[in-house]
Amino acid sequence: MGADLPDYYFRIRENGAAVFRVDTENRHRRIEMDQIAVVNVRNGEVKPQGDRSLTEADIAAIQNWLNDRVALLARRDIDDIHRAVDYLNITTQWVQAKASDAQLEDVTDALLLAMHDLRSVLVRKKADRLLAEDQRAAAKD
Repeated sequence: MGADLPDYYFRIRENGAAVFRVDTENRHRRIEMDQIAVVNVRNGEVKPQGDRSLTEADIAAIQNWLNDRVALLARRDIDDIHRAVDYLNITTQWVQAKASDAQLEDVTDALLLAMHDLRSVLVRKKADRLLAEDQRAAAKD
């Protein structure tokens, strides 16, 4: 079983993970996990646990995990947005075909405000991108 386990285990936390070194080569043949660090995904900070010094192998494993985790979270973010588009379409169909007056009264103001806010931000960001694109094109000329 020891050969099947990774050398490190990352216990996911809200902003990163607690990093453990996995040890199966002990006299009791038990799985032991020794916390060696805490990593923050938002800023990439790695804090060794206690007075521990991290080895190059520890740092490399943590950096690989951090790179993979950041990529995974980015994929999840965009997937969540695609789901939101689907939910908006489903909500539109529900409003058109199924919603009662009481249900619409309950959600209309919140939906209108959220959609207005989203539209305002999307329009501003689109304008910023178009302006930046025009400035890049003008700089090339």
